[in-house]
Amino acid sequence: MAEQASVDPDQTLALLADMAAAADRQMAALAARLAGRLALDLARAGASSAGGVGRLEPGRADLCSGDIDIDRSLDGLLEARAAGRAAALDELWVQRWQRPATAITLVVDRSGSMGGPRLAAAAVAAAACALRAPQQWSALAFGDQVVAIKSADRDRPAPAVVDDVLRLRGYGTTDLAAALDAARAQLERCTARRRIAVLLSDCRATAGGDPLAAARRLDELCVIAPAGDAADAEAFAAAAGARFAAIAGPRSIPDAVATVLEG
Repeated sequence: MAEQASVDPDQTLALLADMAAAADRQMAALAARLAGRLALDLARAGASSAGGVGRLEPGRADLCSGDIDIDRSLDGLLEARAAGRAAALDELWVQRWQRPATAITLVVDRSGSMGGPRLAAAAVAAAACALRAPQQWSALAFGDQVVAIKSADRDRPAPAVVDDVLRLRGYGTTDLAAALDAARAQLERCTARRRIAVLLSDCRATAGGDPLAAARRLDELCVIAPAGDAADAEAFAAAAGARFAAIAGPRSIPDAVATVLEG
């Protein structure tokens, strides 16, 4: 299996994703574990972080709060000590957390036929989003209803989220509008300056309200679809003013995510 994964990771991951639904529970658990590892490996091999991590930045103590920065404050402390007085706030520096640059909500279409390559692509997409915005990200799956696999205000390790994505099975209608509204609700919980919904779908809505209206209510929308079935998704993205990328397989997901996020 390791040799096959190195030769054709897309096919291997798709096979493992299908095997994760096997009736043999022991085999299904092993396949899910291997698929999760491979999905995370593929995501790590892709593009690097897009700035989803908060950063420590210096600031003057009279202008912001934070932990005292001894090195930057040393001159002020020495001058105050020499003068026999307490250091003033404008002589001191602190280190403060700058809010994350990016928040991401991944929206996975699990309606209709959700198996093999599409399931594998969704797993890699979840891992890629977790790596690019580790502090503020969420993952939703939708058909006729929307399910939160990971909420923006709930910490969950990426492997657990990927495992849940791999357990998705397709059924039901496609309420795209409800999914996009749910993504907006998740992103509204985030403090990041940039808030992006990443939609993995063919964008053929069969139920619910107007998906274009829901798409236009988002700050930013990025649409990713399978290369062999991308016409409707590309047209939807164009109508919604969203960025679009087509993927050949799970291995191309990290670069596709990078393209739509940075495009």
